[in-house]
Order: sequence, then structure tokens, then C-alpha cells
Amino acid sequence: MRYLVIFCLLVSPVTASGFDWQQTPKEKKVVYANAAGLAVITGWGIANWDYFSTTPSAKREGWFSRDTEEGGADKLGHFYTSYALSHFLAHTFETWGYSQKQGLRLGALSSFTIMNWMELGDSFSEYGFSYEDFAMNALGCATAYFIGTRPELDKKIDFRIEYRPRFDTADVFTDYERQKFLVALKLDGFEQVTHPLFKYLELHLGYYARGFSSHGTPERTLYAGIGVNLSRILNGFSLNRLSTLTEFVQVPYTYKAFENDL
Repeated sequence: MRYLVIFCLLVSPVTASGFDWQQTPKEKKVVYANAAGLAVITGWGIANWDYFSTTPSAKREGWFSRDTEEGGADKLGHFYTSYALSHFLAHTFETWGYSQKQGLRLGALSSFTIMNWMELGDSFSEYGFSYEDFAMNALGCATAYFIGTRPELDKKIDFRIEYRPRFDTADVFTDYERQKFLVALKLDGFEQVTHPLFKYLELHLGYYARGFSSHGTPERTLYAGIGVNLSRILNGFSLNRLSTLTEFVQVPYTYKAFENDL
């Protein structure tokens, strides 16, 4: 998805800015991080996304119907990116001295600002401002804060992306033909589940669209599945960073899906 570029863009200008981060108050760090992110996005948008090449425009793109441009996969992309970016920034802010709840709040607000700054930039390009994209950005940020501040939910629910890459496309971020979006319900988060084997299982509900970007036959698929809780396995080997990654990324071939075409 196009917006995942921000994960790379946000960090580099801040760390290379010459500030003494050890002496900089955490409040200023948040301001600098957001300002650097907005500045880099603006420059990147002008160079690569034709920002300010047209007069501002807005449009309604629809949601998940067959006659939309991506069958709704792009809308889930906005939700997921806003959700994941909120957590990424929250963790960064926590390392700067904020509490977990403060970090989550600032992460969600920063993610909302960054994502919709890009949406505003889109209004000055051929993309146009999308009301649906704006709504999904807001929903992703709000969900990240809501779940992140409730440990009992955070133990049970993951939002993930699955991507099986190919190398014949120039932009992997908008390769919706190879992406799936899902919510996973982890059984080890439920006290009622006591059997040790069941604690390594999780239930999936996912969606993907095919044939829209490739101009093939449009297909939209909703699926349910049962998978392996990789984060629990990796935690058992003290691989905490990989465990955290699997809370946001679905590893292919680690689940069995039951699909239904819409």
C-alpha cells in the first residue's frame, strides 16, 4: 500500500537532524517527529505523487462493491496502515519517556495527522481527497488506541496484513492483488481456554480482492480460518521482537482458510 512508505520516511529525517536527543524534552521530540514526517511526506508527494499539480478536489470512492477501483482492499489498507502506524509511533514515544497510555494517545493522534496530511495532499493531485479513506484512517487510529489501552482486548485481538510478494510490479505498497487483511482472535487470551494445545490456536476473519488492479475478473472474497499463534511460539523462545511483528503480519501457510466469494 502506498502509505507504508511513511515507516521509512518518518525515522530518518529525525535521527539525522542533528538534535541532541538525550537532552531534548520528550514533548519537543514528538513535535519534531511529526514536523519531520509532514515535511518529508510533502516533499515525497511533490516528487512522486504529483502533489500541487491540480486544484483541490474531493470524491466519494465507495466501499467494498464490485464497481469500486480496488474492491475495498485499499480501504482496509488505510485502516491497517493507520492502526499499525499508531502502534509504531506509540512504542517510539514510550521509549522517549511517555507512559503506555500517553504513548498510545499521542501515537494515534500523530498517525491521524500524518495519514490525513497525505489525504489532504492527495486532494491537490490526480488522486483527489477521498471521504472513505479519511474515515478509515480515523477508524484505524481510534481502534489502535481503544484496543491498546485495554490489555484484556490486546491479548485477544490482532489486525494483520498478509502479503505474498511478486517481483513484476514497481510498487509493492499498492499491490492489492497479493494482499489480504484479517483480524485474528487468539485463544490464549481467554481464561476459559485451558487446554494447552488450544492456546496455540487462533481464529481468523479476513478479506481480499482480486482482479481489480490487473483488469481481470473482479473477485471479492471473505474467509474464516484457523491458524497457529506464532507470537506465543516465538515468545516461548524469547524472540520478542519477532513475536511482536507477527501481531501485525500474517505469515503465509500458517492457517487453514474457508472461503466464500461475494
